[in-house]
Amino acid sequence: MRQPATLRRPLRVAAVRRTAVAAALLIASAGLVACGSIGDDGNDTILHKRSLVIGVKADQPSLGLKLKDGTYQGFDVDVARYVAGKLGVPAKRITFRTTPSSIREKALADGDVDLIFATYSITPSRKTKVTFAGPYYVAHQDTLVRAGDQSITNVRNLKGKRLCAVTGSNSFKRVQEERKIAATAVPSPTYGECVPKLLAGQLDAVSTDDLILAGFAVTQPPGKVKIVNAPFTDEKYGVGLKKGDLAGCEAVNRALTQMYQDGSAGRFLNKWFGKSGLKLVNSVPQFEGCT
Repeated sequence: MRQPATLRRPLRVAAVRRTAVAAALLIASAGLVACGSIGDDGNDTILHKRSLVIGVKADQPSLGLKLKDGTYQGFDVDVARYVAGKLGVPAKRITFRTTPSSIREKALADGDVDLIFATYSITPSRKTKVTFAGPYYVAHQDTLVRAGDQSITNVRNLKGKRLCAVTGSNSFKRVQEERKIAATAVPSPTYGECVPKLLAGQLDAVSTDDLILAGFAVTQPPGKVKIVNAPFTDEKYGVGLKKGDLAGCEAVNRALTQMYQDGSAGRFLNKWFGKSGLKLVNSVPQFEGCT
């Protein structure tokens, strides 16, 4: 039985209102995604951001070094610019920010930086706090000593030696805890302060990633320091993202793959470390997977 016109009219009005509300919600949701504030999984994401703040080191020659004019240079900086470009963010819309080892996790969690390219080794404990893309390079922990020191030829010789221990870095722990070698810690806030202490005789060795050591070695006058060339770990340099940004992580991994495939990675490595004597790897590292 047909309803009277007076009853059908309110039903039509209610249906129109429901449709309008649904459309408004859809538009608002699409706007949030377009602005890059949330991803498919509901988490913050770097995707679709018009500008990026990228954390780098300021005191590591050939990797991340801040110049007197306030600009940054190095392998990590070049990789960061490349990846940002593939994400649609040109160099002019990148802000680099000094991010020491001790504050990397906090800087991401607090939103002070969007990405970190700062010799950031991927470790199980860090993966509980940070989402890592990459690695974009696999370095190896080695040891830097004064050129005339013949007493240290491998990690075992660090027993009883004064070894630089940088706040927030795992390198000293790998010697003392993983290798069970009783070295004496000489605290330092950054690796940039370790080398002057080494040259001044305030410590006996600096043990960390070979790319970091190579960067310092090439900036010293000949005959001052040497790398022992006895690597004992794999250091997987990852790109740090805020925990949970899986979509952003996958996009960064695609960019890193392309960086190796088009030869850019090889050019960056040779540019900064070609004269160091280290054997450089130009193939795509095996990615850890975004978690």
